[in-house]
Amino acid sequence: MKRLAAFDLDGTLALNKQPLDDEMADLLTRLLDVTMVAIISGGDWPQFEKQVVSRMPARARLDNFIIQPTTGTKLYRHADGQWTRIYADLFTGDESQRIREALTKAVEQAGYPNENIWGEQIEERGSQITFSALGQEAPLEAKDTWDPDHAKRKKLQALLQPLLPGFAINIGGATSIDITREGIDKAYGLKRLSEQTGVALDEMIFFGDAIFPGGNDYPAKHLGLDTVRVRDVAETKSVVGAIAAWLV
Repeated sequence: MKRLAAFDLDGTLALNKQPLDDEMADLLTRLLDVTMVAIISGGDWPQFEKQVVSRMPARARLDNFIIQPTTGTKLYRHADGQWTRIYADLFTGDESQRIREALTKAVEQAGYPNENIWGEQIEERGSQITFSALGQEAPLEAKDTWDPDHAKRKKLQALLQPLLPGFAINIGGATSIDITREGIDKAYGLKRLSEQTGVALDEMIFFGDAIFPGGNDYPAKHLGLDTVRVRDVAETKSVVGAIAAWLV
């Protein structure tokens, strides 16, 4: 039996940047009664507070819950009635500047600089910089139709790689690319999770919608974890509901 269930967030547990709905919050609460649960995603802590933490029922066993923002380069645990950051691996100022300059150049080379934009395209998250092609506040309907086959972001990814040696560049969410230091991806975050919890990697299972080469969930599979690729939030509910019922 697995001792820990780890999840991607956007596209897996919730729609892009949207809060967990009541059904998903209840399913996670049921899982927390019987096993540890971790969520690892590209968003920073404030986004997790909005999407996940604020949506969990009061009865949820938060001592079993682990939050890993910015692709696992940060980790938060709950104890004594509050959430505490356990670690954070942060960029230097020079690293941030290099990434911003590379993103600007790659977007121009790709021919995508004049898209309709809602909010900032480049968000600094301390240990990760995320490029959102349509902006941080883009509506879901626009995001869903911009790059459904990932072709546009794969082109950007290919342009960025020679510009940013020493960094990892992964496709995430519906319109975004996540940039971290080289070797820092969800495999890194899951290994740190294992260290922090004492749960071996073969005792974990990972759920994500981007478990494909170049996707930001794929490192979990490459690491050797048992993984479940889901199409969308609805499929996650179906799978997790079945698991929760079996465990209980």
